[in-house]
Amino acid sequence: MSKLFTRARAAGVAIALAIFAFDQWSKHYVTNVLGMQLGDSIPIVPFFNFTMTRNYGVSMGMLEATSPEMRWGLVAFTSLIALVVLIWMFRERRFFDILPLALVLGGALGNIRDRYTVGYVIDFADLHIGDFRPFLIFNLADAAITIGVLILLARAFLFGDKSDDTHASEPTAEAETKNA
Repeated sequence: MSKLFTRARAAGVAIALAIFAFDQWSKHYVTNVLGMQLGDSIPIVPFFNFTMTRNYGVSMGMLEATSPEMRWGLVAFTSLIALVVLIWMFRERRFFDILPLALVLGGALGNIRDRYTVGYVIDFADLHIGDFRPFLIFNLADAAITIGVLILLARAFLFGDKSDDTHASEPTAEAETKNA
C-alpha cells in the first residue's frame, strides 16, 4: 500500500463514507418512507421522538442562511472545512488520530449534501426528558460531528501534544541523508 493510503487512512475514509451513507439513508427514511413534513413528530420511546425540522444555519442554528447567496456561502464554507479535515486526516498516521476526523468528515459531508440539494439541513432526532430538551433537534451527521469534536478535544486536553516518540520510528530527512 502506498504511504498516502495506509490501512488506517483507508479505514478513516470508509468510516466517513459509512456515516455519510447512513445519515443520508436516515434522512430519506424520515422524509420519504415515513413521509414526515415540517413540524411532524412521531414518538419512538418516552425520551426520543422523530420531529421534522429544517436547519438553515450551522451548529445550533448559528450563521443562518437567509438568502441564496448565504446558502451557497455556507456550502462553500463548510466544504472548505471538510477539505481541511480530509487533509488533516491524511496527515495523521494512527487510527485513533484518524477516527475522530473521519466522524467529523462523514457528518460534514452529510450536512453539506443536504444544504446543496434542498437548501437546508434535515434534522429529526429529538432527545428529551419530558418537556426538557438538552439538545436542539439534530441528525446523525450532527451526532457524528459532535462525537468527533469531543474526542479531538478530550485528546487535546488529556494527552496534550503528541510526543516526539510517535514519529520516532519514521526516518527523518536528516537520517535518510546520513544513510545514503
